[in-house]
Parts: sequence; C-alpha cells; structure tokens
Amino acid sequence: MSSIVEVPQPETTRRTREDLHASLRVWLQLLTSTALIERHVRERLRERFDITLSRFDMMAQLDREPKGLKMSELSRRLMVTGGNVTGLTDQLVAEGLVARRGIPGDRRAYNVRLTPKGKRQFEAMAAEHETWIVALFERFPAHEREALGESLARLKAALAPALGAPRIPDV
Repeated sequence: MSSIVEVPQPETTRRTREDLHASLRVWLQLLTSTALIERHVRERLRERFDITLSRFDMMAQLDREPKGLKMSELSRRLMVTGGNVTGLTDQLVAEGLVARRGIPGDRRAYNVRLTPKGKRQFEAMAAEHETWIVALFERFPAHEREALGESLARLKAALAPALGAPRIPDV
C-alpha cells in the first residue's frame, strides 16, 4: 500500500517566478546604482584630494569617534580584514593624518584617532563629498528620494534577521 506524503514546500518555491525576478531586478538596480555612485566618488576623491575611498571611509569612521577606535572595531565597521586596517593606518600615520597609540593593559591592541591635521583634511573632503552626492541626486525628485530612503530603511531592517545581524548600524 503506497501513500503520497505531501512535503511542505519552502516559502521561496511557493513564490511566483515573477516575484523572484522582481527581487533580482531590485538587487541588480541597487548594485548598479551603488557602483555608479561609488565610481564617481572614487574618481573625485582621487582627482581632488589624491586619496582612496578606503582611506576616506576610515577617516569618516574616526571623525565620528573623536577619542578614536580600536583597530579591531575599525575592521568591523569598515567590513575589512585587520590586515587591511593595518595597511590603511600605516599610510595615514605616515602622512600625519592619524595617530596610533597602544592601549594600556593590552599589548596587542591599538587605538587610532584623527590628528588635528587629519581632522582638518577630512572636514574639507567631507564637505566636497556632500556636494558631489547632492549634485548626483538633484535630478531625482525630492519626494522620491524621501520615499526611497524610507523603503531602504525598511529593507535594511528586514535583512538584518535574515543575515543573523541583530541590528545593522545606521549610516
């Protein structure tokens, strides 16, 4: 005697092909838009300030934390390896833009912070960076920018549990 057992289907197999393709299209549009903006910003930073986006991003993190950050925290925030942070730090120290100090009681840990020179240089770069981004988005209507921002905030909140992240930090 044979019986057919109905196996529960995962949620993704119940969705229509159109739903799946819509998700892929949204992801590709986000990816393409991000890549276009990032390429523009990389070029402008290189042309205007002779700095890489990675170095700018590190300085941005340090600007938010005047007392500095442990290198391990920088690595986590920048989503790069400790080796990458060490290389970036070495370059920025050599230029006098950041200071690296040992942390008392932990011989393996270092605190990194912007120097006054680094703070001044970052403030100048950040001001221009802001104008570049505003200029890129000015052809996109304000009400659509607002709606997109709200949608992306909801997307980020929905992704966090799926990715095992308790909370994805705001930027």
